[in-house]
Amino acid sequence: MTEKSGVEAKRIVDYCDQLLQSEKFRDYAPNGLQVEGTPLVRRILSGVTACQALLDEAVAWEADMVLVHHGYFWKGEGASVTGIKRRRLKTLLGQDINLLAYHLPLDAHPKLGNNARLARLLGVEIQDGLEPGNPLSVGNLGVLSEPMQLDQFGDLVAHVLDRTPQLISGGGHPIRRLAFCTGAADRMIEQALALGADAFLSGEISEPVVHFAREAGIHYIAAGHHATERYGVQALGEHLARHFGIEHRFCDIDNPV
Repeated sequence: MTEKSGVEAKRIVDYCDQLLQSEKFRDYAPNGLQVEGTPLVRRILSGVTACQALLDEAVAWEADMVLVHHGYFWKGEGASVTGIKRRRLKTLLGQDINLLAYHLPLDAHPKLGNNARLARLLGVEIQDGLEPGNPLSVGNLGVLSEPMQLDQFGDLVAHVLDRTPQLISGGGHPIRRLAFCTGAADRMIEQALALGADAFLSGEISEPVVHFAREAGIHYIAAGHHATERYGVQALGEHLARHFGIEHRFCDIDNPV
């Protein structure tokens, strides 16, 4: 490509919308193009969340599109364009950068999704969704290649994600059947229990879930919201780079949560 050439942003957006079947999800924020920028895209910078640090990196790298899992305009947030929201939008609009965001569709995709990619990294064979039979299920049920005690599995998670997980024991049983959903899905532990899982893994943990795990006899692994959701957006960005012949780079703005 020449310096001024690129791929039409609309082509990329339309392709992603179709690939991720975004119109089929009822979500907490709009999926797809959230902020319109330059009509031609040469470089895509991906990251988990469209925070100011990621936008600043996009400007420094001269990216034409920012691709994220956590975008803007969430249900219930204030509508006024002030403060942090103003600064973020000013950066995007002032530099003519597109913002492309996919939330639940990126969690659920069977190959590029956060859950599919995490399962691959942890050596989990996916058997079904947490909503059995639903191809759009956000969260999955799978089996480990061999049973592991909770501490052993915690060590594996720490090694793969480079983050020490919080482990809540539900008894002395090993983990064979693992239910999991990246991000903030700890309350789905009840679905995991109903499906006969030995353990449930998600990103965050709330106070009631600790008691539920202990009393119901199911292990809970809190592996980090950010840490569990780094992989889907990377996979999508790499896929777009190959498909359209453009540049892509993932930027990991660390978040301890």
